[in-house]
Amino acid sequence: MHSFLQVAVQNQLRDLEAKLHQEELSEERYLAKVKALLHEEFSLENGGGLELHQKPNGYTENGTCVSDEEPERTGPRGGEDSSMETDEAAASSSSVTLGSPSASKVRRGRKSKSNSENRKSPSSSRITRSSGKQPTIVAMFSKSSSKRKSEEVNGEVKHEVNIETEEEEDDPGEKEQDEKRIKMENKEGSEVKEEASQVKIIPPVKTTPPKCVDCRQYLDDPDLKFFQGDPDDALDEPEMLTDERLSIFDANEDGFESYDDLPQHKVTSFSVYDRKGHLCPFDTGLIERNIELYFSGTVKPIYDDNPCLDGGVRAKKMGPINAWWITGFDGGEKALIGFTTAFADYILMESSEEYAPIFALMQEKIYMSKIVVEFLQNNPDVSYEDLLNKIETTVPPAGLNFNRFTEDSLLRHAQFVVEQVESYDEAGDSDEPPVLITPCMRDLIKLAGVTLGKRRAARRQAIRHPTKIDKDKGPTKATTTKLVYLIFDTFFSEQIEKNEREEDKENHTKRRRCGVCEVCQQPECGKCKACQDMIKFGGSGKSKQACLQRRCPNLAVKEADEDEEVDDNIPEMPSPKKMLQGRKKKQNKSRISWVGDPVKSDGKKDYYQKVCIDSETLQVGDCVSVSPDDPTKPLYLARITAMWEDANNEPMFHVHWFCRGTDTVLGATSDPLELFLVDECEDMQLSYIHGKVNVLYKAPSENWALEGGLDMEIKMVEDDGRTYFYQMWYDQEYARFETPPKTQPCEDHKYKFCMSCTRLDEVRQKEIPKVLEPQEESEGKMYYGVATKNGVQYRVGDGVFLLPDSFSFSLRLASPVKRQKKEAVDEELHPEHYRKYSEYIKGSNQDAPEPYRIGRIKAIFCNVRSNGRPNEAEIKLRVYKLYRPENTHKSVKASYHADINLLYWSDEEATVELRDVQGRCTVVYGEDLTERIQDYSASGSDRFYFLEAYNAKTKSFEDPPYHARSSGNKGKGKGKGKGKSKVKSAGMSEPSELEAPEMKPPKLRTLDVFSGCGGLSEGFHQAEVSETLWAIEMWEPAAQAFRLNNPGTTVFTEDCNVLLKLVMSGEKTNSLGQKLPQKGDVEMLCGGPPCQGFSGMNRFNSRTYSKFKNSLVVSFLSYCDYYRPRFFLLENVRNFVSFRRSMVLKLTLRCLVRMGYQCTFGVLQAGQYGVAQTRRRAIVLAAAPGEKLPMFPEPLHVFAPRACQLSVVVDDKKFVSNITRTYSGPFRTITVRDTMSDLPEIRNGASALEISYNGEPQSWFQRQIRGSQYQPILRDHICKDMSALVAARMRHIPLAPGSDWRDLPNIEVRLSDGTTTRKLRYTHHEKKNGRSSMGALRGVCSCAEGKPCDPADRQFNTLIPWCLPHTGNRHNHWAGLYGRLEWDGFFSTTVTNPEPMGKQGRVLHPEQHRVVSVRECARSQGFPDTYRLFGNVLDKHRQVGNAVPPPLAKAIGLEIKACVSAKMKEDATDTIKQEKMDLSD
Repeated sequence: MHSFLQVAVQNQLRDLEAKLHQEELSEERYLAKVKALLHEEFSLENGGGLELHQKPNGYTENGTCVSDEEPERTGPRGGEDSSMETDEAAASSSSVTLGSPSASKVRRGRKSKSNSENRKSPSSSRITRSSGKQPTIVAMFSKSSSKRKSEEVNGEVKHEVNIETEEEEDDPGEKEQDEKRIKMENKEGSEVKEEASQVKIIPPVKTTPPKCVDCRQYLDDPDLKFFQGDPDDALDEPEMLTDERLSIFDANEDGFESYDDLPQHKVTSFSVYDRKGHLCPFDTGLIERNIELYFSGTVKPIYDDNPCLDGGVRAKKMGPINAWWITGFDGGEKALIGFTTAFADYILMESSEEYAPIFALMQEKIYMSKIVVEFLQNNPDVSYEDLLNKIETTVPPAGLNFNRFTEDSLLRHAQFVVEQVESYDEAGDSDEPPVLITPCMRDLIKLAGVTLGKRRAARRQAIRHPTKIDKDKGPTKATTTKLVYLIFDTFFSEQIEKNEREEDKENHTKRRRCGVCEVCQQPECGKCKACQDMIKFGGSGKSKQACLQRRCPNLAVKEADEDEEVDDNIPEMPSPKKMLQGRKKKQNKSRISWVGDPVKSDGKKDYYQKVCIDSETLQVGDCVSVSPDDPTKPLYLARITAMWEDANNEPMFHVHWFCRGTDTVLGATSDPLELFLVDECEDMQLSYIHGKVNVLYKAPSENWALEGGLDMEIKMVEDDGRTYFYQMWYDQEYARFETPPKTQPCEDHKYKFCMSCTRLDEVRQKEIPKVLEPQEESEGKMYYGVATKNGVQYRVGDGVFLLPDSFSFSLRLASPVKRQKKEAVDEELHPEHYRKYSEYIKGSNQDAPEPYRIGRIKAIFCNVRSNGRPNEAEIKLRVYKLYRPENTHKSVKASYHADINLLYWSDEEATVELRDVQGRCTVVYGEDLTERIQDYSASGSDRFYFLEAYNAKTKSFEDPPYHARSSGNKGKGKGKGKGKSKVKSAGMSEPSELEAPEMKPPKLRTLDVFSGCGGLSEGFHQAEVSETLWAIEMWEPAAQAFRLNNPGTTVFTEDCNVLLKLVMSGEKTNSLGQKLPQKGDVEMLCGGPPCQGFSGMNRFNSRTYSKFKNSLVVSFLSYCDYYRPRFFLLENVRNFVSFRRSMVLKLTLRCLVRMGYQCTFGVLQAGQYGVAQTRRRAIVLAAAPGEKLPMFPEPLHVFAPRACQLSVVVDDKKFVSNITRTYSGPFRTITVRDTMSDLPEIRNGASALEISYNGEPQSWFQRQIRGSQYQPILRDHICKDMSALVAARMRHIPLAPGSDWRDLPNIEVRLSDGTTTRKLRYTHHEKKNGRSSMGALRGVCSCAEGKPCDPADRQFNTLIPWCLPHTGNRHNHWAGLYGRLEWDGFFSTTVTNPEPMGKQGRVLHPEQHRVVSVRECARSQGFPDTYRLFGNVLDKHRQVGNAVPPPLAKAIGLEIKACVSAKMKEDATDTIKQEKMDLSD
């Protein structure tokens, strides 16, 4: 009868709903009818239901209970069968379910007398049922007070102590009940209303499958198992407890009241189930939400450690469970877990066979949180990928029911793991930075969508970790030289106080908590260190720390995230260029009187040598302070370079400005008395002079290189208020500190010589385009032999780089293939595809610019004006157009196989402006070369060759014409013959390239600190600028790899601080007998100090600062100070220049300047130097006094523009490096196809260390990377073995460019390990993204509807990872996770551990179902195939991911080499001059 009625009611409800959708019913009518129908149903149910299903122990089987968090979810139930949310009828938009008044008895919270004070025994902490005060929906119908009866014992009903009587409620009117019910129903069904009001036709709504109201498991889930029942001899709990085998009570002893604490037993072979008998987990919040869970098993005495059944008592339906708890680890791997019931505490031993899979998950998550907390205690700076690696390589302890930990299990248990971390942080020292905000935890929190700050009982199960864990031996305290130490120390003690004062101000305005999480909402504890310092608890109020119990985790994580993001788009402030604009003001001339006669007169001006101002005599060359217009600003400082009286008798002077340290990139870190020369000067009225000052030039001492590490006085001059010093010239645009230029005035200009004017004039002269060697005039044009621009000469016959729009080719190529329009996607199969609405694809070269056009100059001319004079302001070139392979009809495919510097001659001509010329290059006919084409190409990045001519009309390739070959013709004369000598003359205009051989600089003796596997050294060796004689690398596998590739290098595998200490104390060898480099040995110092310790901290305070003082950057600078090498290079992540408001950068430069180094910094993009990878890196360069400070290398390859934002903003000033090739470059971009298309196919987990190439190199890049020596063996083409589930996901990612997890199908798949995945269920209405076009739901968690997350919504083992749609809206839809590389695109920054859900998720091969191999990553970094790596697959990935790309290092090395050569040349000419002078004497 009952079930029949239910079905009938369901059908009626369905009909009503359909009518509502078709607008046959108004909303009011619909609600009224539903009300009436339900009213009928309930009165019937109330009448008939109770007698049918009354249980002898006095409570109904369907005594519902509803969670605190979801008061609206319960289900119409009458009997066991219908005990589910079967209410599809009312399940309109999401499963709308109805409460049944038959559940008239509602438990609020169950406490036995003995359990009432939520005891915490010292060894354990427990989760108890919450006694939520808000009434549940069903409580609205409850009429009688709910007295909880104990279980029946042998048929008699024994009454337990009366548990927490509920307040009697008045009988609410029936009408009110129904209204509440309808309201409740509509709360869930509100979306229907909204849609009904807006949309006319609604596709049939997909209903979500029913869930059990108690354990919240899906009833159609094949994994839902029932408890198989107890054996006949099983006893009830109270009776079992009196069994003599447990020997705790005598059978006749009544009552447990005499015991303060509950008895403790162990239970083995147990199963936990809800009232329906569903086996269910007990750690998903059910107990906390007052759901009754029971357990059966064999109970044993507390002292029995044997999990077998012998000696135990079988017990049935123990419980309900009031609390569960963890009491640390049982002397090792396994956590002890326990239950509390009204009668006793039970410690769990082994589960029953049927319950084992559920219990294994519980143990897994506890064990996993132990691994995570211990790992992060020791390694706070690791990445999410490192944590994954740790988890995947940890072998689970014996006796646990699983064989490997996977990423899926980490994400599954993320909420619990993070809560454990929060508990660990709370127990920790308040000075320690919380583990919660480590980069790795922040990534996990984002990815898994963890709710932070849950303060509920749930947190009481913190696993107590041993309080102190021996940290892994990281680097020791920094060894510093005195100079570095003093700079850091003096600067900081002042700065920190200042910062803290500012922070106090800011803290008044800045919110310190999110105000939402439970942590924020609780009161201060009054007991912790922070509270005791608060004034209200009687403290001093100094520390201003939040109560330790109230430290908001959400805010901490948010701040840590913000610190990592670098805003490249800060509006720049104008540079403090012209300081005063020489404004005229009425001069008080009585202050000023000339001394002596004019020294020179040139018509309008009378120049003087001396003047007296306010009885102080000044002369040309003196330094003065100048009053600013704004009296609040500090005085300006300048040198007088000339003084005169102009035609209006105004006394004037010309000032060459100094720049204070605070106006340079150094900002507040600078020495307040140090000034810098700048190229800025102007004319001013003498009355602006405030007074005379002393500015001393501090030249580096004669034996500067040997003074390193000595105890030097940090002060350069005494501060008497008028004395300053300078040692450097400063370039404000590029932030370059250089040795002041040696420009001497000639005798007759002494009275008005200004160094700044002279230099600015030189620069201007250099920039002005000029023509030389006039030849002939014809047809209104004047022809010339040479044009110059920016100091470069261009002759007829030279090759030139031109901007891509300087000329076009007659062949109109089809524009680059735009992506095809997307076809409609089956949304049921691909439910996440809707997230891919952006056209932008990461790692795509769609926007990469074209490389330079290349022409050969046929003529240089100017048009002749009407007055007969040539217009030399507009210089034009007539050039032959040269085609690149991709400009011919063969298009891009041709460029892939061709050499990158191959061109085709053509007789097509174009006229271009000289101002469009971007540089000179060498273009030769390949047959004319005396050397091999490879050798010719390798000797410079501006060398091109052609072997054929291209005819665009006939689309054919032919022999080049005669005049193309002999490029050495000067002027208009035709070259004779195919003479080889002619080529030399063509190249002659390339002095740097061809004179180099006579002056080959010796290689610099180099020390590579933090060398890794040697990327930086490899690039320097390729540039032939250095030989690395010493390397320091603490991590053994990388050190081994360095040794394999550099057998001649001494590699120290120890802490750099220890080594420096040894050297500074005069030791010659280390403990292993390796020879230590001594002072004077090291000519170049390079390295990339890891910056983890302070990278994420945006502000210094005393704690974070001490971390910085001990960082490896400080140690590295001390190496530089001690050894005083000729060149110094520091390489780091892009954000190095932004850490801590650029403080790290400023202090680094400040130390270098104080040591006397010329220095600069910049950001380079490795992709512009010939690798298929975006990798921005910060570089600090320094050169000793007397050397030339290198420039940053110009880009060689074009690259995706959005990856090339290389400017740096420091203190609101924008700095750029000296790079001019911002829009184009000599060569095309290198692609993934160029990088790895020749490598043989391998499978997921391939592990063969050596295989054969199986084919020739396909591209120029591959030919370079394989090297000229024939190598049949390919090494390290191995890849990580991904778990069965990850492998299945990779198999289902399509091959189209831009494919990622959003393209995964929602299907069941059989995995390689024999298990089957599940389909992802969409169970909630997604507020933000609405429904699919089919009307399907899109939310996977209650948070999609704007409610708190519900742990019961988590799903696992699905092809589409549940966590990605869960948190996708907040994280750009997780674009790129499980992403494939694109053949024509580039790699994202090569990481140390390719993980499809890691920070860099685009790690799948473009066509094969696997992550990229070690060799592919090494190639994306530009390592030659012959380069050896060491260790297991993960060690090798880490070595490659941490390295500097050798091509980038090579480009920098060539710049350093150019400086060494230039200095040698200068020294040689100086010697010759000196010898001549000696002779003449």
